[in-house]
This record gives sequence, structure tokens and C-alpha cells, in this order.
Amino acid sequence: MDRLSINDIWDLREYERRRDDYRSWIIARKRNRRVSIGDFITVVFENRDTVKFQIQEMVRAERMLRDDEVQGELDAYNPLIPGNNELSATLFLEFSGEIPMREWLPKLVGIEKAVQLQIGDRVVPCRPEQEHEDMLTRSDVTSSVHYIRFPMESEDVAAMRESTVVLAVDHPAYKAGAPLTAEMVEELLNDLEDGAHS
Repeated sequence: MDRLSINDIWDLREYERRRDDYRSWIIARKRNRRVSIGDFITVVFENRDTVKFQIQEMVRAERMLRDDEVQGELDAYNPLIPGNNELSATLFLEFSGEIPMREWLPKLVGIEKAVQLQIGDRVVPCRPEQEHEDMLTRSDVTSSVHYIRFPMESEDVAAMRESTVVLAVDHPAYKAGAPLTAEMVEELLNDLEDGAHS
């Protein structure tokens, strides 16, 4: 998928005019892009639209008026847009309070390498987004947010059209899986097709 440029981001006045309708549209799209795996993990598959929304919200929240400020957000978030033959996702560790968070973040070190797509009898392991991994990964405690990618072979894509797809975590401290609905699979196939044509 094409990366976002400064010309793709609406200025504050334009975004305020469009925001209600745009937010509703994105929230509806994200329903088929969000997967809960077990008690603590949520994965949101990203694409150009979800990344644009994140940037627009950051520009709005920070009241950014200068191009260099907006470019900083583009530089930070553009790596989340999937490239050719890959899916991109944000992995969230979501805890109900401080105590479970303190208990689980040390236990889940390496979680960003433990997610996989199970497509029929095929397994596609994730790989962390390198730049973010370098910033977020520590040996004694993990971050509550990780950015991951799934490199897809043509056989994986073909299997997605015919097989059950499960998003799973296989970590020593956390094992769980969630089947993807037909609508979710269709969204991901669309991302892969968009990536192939960009």
C-alpha cells in the first residue's frame, strides 16, 4: 500500500468538518479488523485508512499546524502500513488495572514474536516491526503495545480463501487462539490485494 504523504492529511478545520462521519466509518471498518485473543490480548490489523485516522487524531489532539509537525507523525505511523505481500497489525496487552499489568508484563517478554496466523495446516509466524522492536523491547518486561507483521506467501493467500483462519498466540505464559470471521478474512484479503497493486 502507498505510504501517506502530507497532502493526504486534512488540516484542522477540514478534519473537524469531516470528523464525525469519518470516525463512524473507521469504527465500522475496525470491527472486522479487531481480534481478541484470550483474556489480555487484542490485535488490530492496520491499513492505510486506520493509519490515516490515527495520524488525523494525533494532529487534532496536539493542534498541529505546521507541516514539519505533521511530517513527524507521518514518519512515526507510516511504517504501520503493510507493504507488498504482508499484513500489519498492532498488538495490545490490555489489563484491567495496575496489579495485573505489573504481574503480566514481565511474564510476557517476547510476546511480539509469539503471534501466528494458522491458515488450515499452514502457519505464518509474525515478525516484529524492527524499528519499533528496537525501541520497545527489554529483557525484563515487555511493552503493552507492539507492532507486528505477517509476511505472506502466495500459497498462504490462496489458503485463506479456502481454509479456517485462526489468529493464535503461542507463548510459554500465554496460549490462546481466535478464529477469524469470513468478514475479517475478506478485509485482510483486500489489504493484500491493495498491497499488490500499490
